[in-house]
Amino acid sequence: MAHPIPTRPPSFLHPLVHPLLLHRAAKPVVWCLCLAPLAWLVVALFTQQLGANPAEALLRSTGDWALRGLCLALAITPLRQALGLPALARMRRLIGLFAFFYAAIHALCYLWLDMGWQWALALDDVLQRPFILVGALAVLLLLALALTSPKRALQLLGAQQWQRLHHSIHAAAWLALLHFYWMRLGKNQWAEVAVYAAIVAALQGWRIRSRRTRGRA
Repeated sequence: MAHPIPTRPPSFLHPLVHPLLLHRAAKPVVWCLCLAPLAWLVVALFTQQLGANPAEALLRSTGDWALRGLCLALAITPLRQALGLPALARMRRLIGLFAFFYAAIHALCYLWLDMGWQWALALDDVLQRPFILVGALAVLLLLALALTSPKRALQLLGAQQWQRLHHSIHAAAWLALLHFYWMRLGKNQWAEVAVYAAIVAALQGWRIRSRRTRGRA
């Protein structure tokens, strides 16, 4: 029988933050915050602020925001447990969907700007270059999670199968991080890679620790 993951008592933030998270405006605010990077990219594109290579800037920015969204979605549960803010759980699905949203835009930009919608060429590129392959696998995993995010999918799959599938978000995060590492490999941008690697590793460490704690309960 599964035991609930221990949650700390409400922190000093609880009286202030918890009502805000439950407010009906909370999700629209998160929507606006998640769409803000895309809005900035669109404005920057049409006002020629993306530099000498707008295509590369679009690809890089959308990929970066997909990885950030993944990290934030994975951080919801640890933050909820550490801060004693159960209402944070309301935001996990929404933020996870936005991570897929930016990953999908990233993939579409690649197909359009790099491949010119030539599907055979894109498939060959995926098979020839490992960093494209791991990125494609991450997008496919996120697609599966997005398609099964509605409550109807939970009913159709059953709780156990649904949970098993949605635990693959952790695999998607590692694949996205590996893709990010390979993309930065030739540019000596190690600091940025190290930051994201530390975040993902810390979140995975928290998950393992929580599972062990639950197993001993």
